[in-house]
Amino acid sequence: MKAAICTRYGPPEVLHIEEVEKPRPRADELLVKVHASTVNSSDWFIRSGIPDSPVFTRMMMKLMIGLRGPRRKILGLIAAGEVVEVGALVKNFHVGDRVWAFTKFHLGSYAEYTCLRESSSVALAPTGLSFDEIAAIPYGGLLALHFLRKGGVKAGMHVLIYGASSGAGTAAIELAKHFGAEVTAVCGPGNVELVRSLGADHVLDYTRDATPPQGALYDLVLDAVGKRKTSPLRTACEHALRPGGRVISVDDGTPQFSARELTELKDLAERGVLKPVIDRRYPLELIAEAHRYVEQEHKRGNVVISIN
Repeated sequence: MKAAICTRYGPPEVLHIEEVEKPRPRADELLVKVHASTVNSSDWFIRSGIPDSPVFTRMMMKLMIGLRGPRRKILGLIAAGEVVEVGALVKNFHVGDRVWAFTKFHLGSYAEYTCLRESSSVALAPTGLSFDEIAAIPYGGLLALHFLRKGGVKAGMHVLIYGASSGAGTAAIELAKHFGAEVTAVCGPGNVELVRSLGADHVLDYTRDATPPQGALYDLVLDAVGKRKTSPLRTACEHALRPGGRVISVDDGTPQFSARELTELKDLAERGVLKPVIDRRYPLELIAEAHRYVEQEHKRGNVVISIN
């Protein structure tokens, strides 16, 4: 099978396509034919070894992923595909099932096939969507759902989402509106119409606005882009809190996602609450180019890798 291989940390060019042996599922695993994956910030952090990060952060990541290069040479956190074989102990999945997965440190979705443990973060995928569309939901959707709930989102709250055009940001707009919140989205000028189309009630342009509107106060400020990026507007919004208000970043901890959250996202996607937002699509053969584009940190929503 074809796979994108990464043997050392470095720029996008360290990714290259090879023919490798097709994996065989163990008794508790599913063999999934991968039709689509994505490139997100975590993917390029892993590939690059995040050289500009603090030494402690970099060393902790390498202890988990690999010291000189990734232990698992096939990267990719998100898989959308079809079950083609199941192990003898697998009970809840069958050949032909359409599934999606967040592969955690197992990685492995930049390939035509991957094996997933039944007990891992894998679940039946939403119906009515293409595999590219399915792949565009989990990464941002899982992050947004986790951190909105951590922030206690509920009806009537005023939520500000900084980095609202990112994968997590676009999903956060849709989910916060679903939970009944009033949403202010912060993005660049080229993404104003996008965030409005997703339901944002108010939009601030971080390249033009230095402060929120006079008198505006927020119950929750959700940083959906990470703490490495800031602006005068971001700082001002983080100080424009109602009593009891909170500031939460997607960099606050490492959530442990499960199949339960994927199943919840499946229901929301099938109901039209979560709509896939796709910026660009690349074939697996152009995986390095896709990583180069995402590393510029200007993508809108998600970048999808079409594999089969």
